[in-house]
Amino acid sequence: MTAATQCSGKETLFVETKEQRDKRMAWWREARFGLFIHWGVYSVPAGKWDGKDVPSVGEWIMNVGKIPVADYAKLPGQFNPANYDAEAWVKLAREAGMKYIVITSKHHDGFAMFHSKASPYNVYDATPFKRDPLAELAAACRKYDMKLGFYYSQAQDWHHPGGAASGGHWDPAQDGSMDDYIRDIAAPQVKEILTNYGPIAIMWWDTPVDMNKERADMLAPLMKLQPGIIVNNRLGYYDGDFGTPEQEIPAQGLDTDWETCMTMNDTWGYKSADNNWKSTTTLVHNLIDIVSKGGNYLLNVGPTSLGEIPAPSVERLKEIGAWMKVNGEAIYGAGRGPIADLGFDGRCTTKGNKLYVFVFNWPEGGIELTGIASIESASFLDGGELARYKVQCEAGRGNVYTILPPAKRDPIATVIELTYAEAPKH
Repeated sequence: MTAATQCSGKETLFVETKEQRDKRMAWWREARFGLFIHWGVYSVPAGKWDGKDVPSVGEWIMNVGKIPVADYAKLPGQFNPANYDAEAWVKLAREAGMKYIVITSKHHDGFAMFHSKASPYNVYDATPFKRDPLAELAAACRKYDMKLGFYYSQAQDWHHPGGAASGGHWDPAQDGSMDDYIRDIAAPQVKEILTNYGPIAIMWWDTPVDMNKERADMLAPLMKLQPGIIVNNRLGYYDGDFGTPEQEIPAQGLDTDWETCMTMNDTWGYKSADNNWKSTTTLVHNLIDIVSKGGNYLLNVGPTSLGEIPAPSVERLKEIGAWMKVNGEAIYGAGRGPIADLGFDGRCTTKGNKLYVFVFNWPEGGIELTGIASIESASFLDGGELARYKVQCEAGRGNVYTILPPAKRDPIATVIELTYAEAPKH
């Protein structure tokens, strides 16, 4: 996972009309908020090798530490996530207000977190766990009406001969034909994950190192196995359905569908020494900022080798959920607000004939809104009280609405719902 690896393609994956595309993308645009899960045998060393910290995100330890293939391949023998509970993970995502989950089916280390017949280097055959976590997660997602997507590292694979490696190979065991690797490992495994786990909503590729049209063409046709699937823009050569800014929020959003993926601390895969956790307020403000610019938010957790989501992540997800339970109406299905510069610390989104204004910090005299149509009503989403406002016409500014602070203010973000006679233009 690096922002530099996002690939602008040359051809589209799907031949369809705008109406067909809009129908396919509709649920994703409505969802706005999803859970990213980076989980693999890199959670065993948890950022340390030979007793020393490796200066990288947890899932890159093999590459950054230049660990020989044979040495790293001993980790599956120590991977036994006895506390893994797929239903608990899905219920936690639901409680947080998330509408979809994307999990790493195989990361760059080449280890498959599912029962694969294409390679014995997988969680069912190579670990004492002897279970298929993806099968259990897929069943839980179906049970609780959660959309499921799979991340798959199609190009980088530091275990199987021929797989690409950022910075180049460091072990002769990695040498081989990349075309053979795509044909014999990647394509069969992608076929497995798109065939054996029921409806798959999203295909999330990553780091298209050394990908070209010929290699992409061994993978792209497999998308037909899941009609209606949504695909990101990191396959290589082909444009996907949405852009993927990483660890950043574009200042103006993007002109296409897009999704920012972010960590809660500084790592994707579990790293025991990383305690640089973002506050719940920061995480919610990120969600609001992203949706106000027309994007989705894919927020990451990195479970441990025991199959547990770290307690600080659980705590934050539950706190986000408490805020979303009150204010989710201003997030789900909402899009860019019509006011570019609010003039106060906050954001706005719009949906139908509603304008939602998020106030992070209230100015003492209230907030001013300009450049909007006549308001029919104004209320706070927490249901506690109607919004008190006044309107006056000022030369050069038009109608200026002043909304006074409520008696009770949300410490994360107070949301005001403004209703118009017709949908606002933006």
